[in-house]
Amino acid sequence: MPTLTIGQLAKESGVHLETIRYYEREGLIPAPPRKSSGHRAYQPDAARRLRFIKRVQELGFTLCEIRGLLALRAEPEEDCSEVCKQAREKLGEVRAKIRHLQAMEGALQHLTDGCSGDRPVSECGILEALDRDAVS
Repeated sequence: MPTLTIGQLAKESGVHLETIRYYEREGLIPAPPRKSSGHRAYQPDAARRLRFIKRVQELGFTLCEIRGLLALRAEPEEDCSEVCKQAREKLGEVRAKIRHLQAMEGALQHLTDGCSGDRPVSECGILEALDRDAVS
């Protein structure tokens, strides 16, 4: 089975080569053997693992959480209750972030609704409100 160089792996997985090196140092992907030239020789399944890591990161999982998911994935005979638990916890975190962002949106909407934008900065209602809120 042919191996991949780090550049080929980066291209195939969509992950920057410095990120690949970082993931190796962090233990998210195993360090590959090296050719006699000293270049890394990755197995083709490394691209799949990197795409998995990238996708899970996009869903908000931290590298530590990803490490745990990868460890669970290595135990194919186990049931997926722990994976489901972690996904539900992440969903709860995402929903909390959405509520927080919606509150921020409401506060910014309130501030911008009260501003015509035609006053000098020294009389800016937004800056005054922010200053008032900071002092309270």
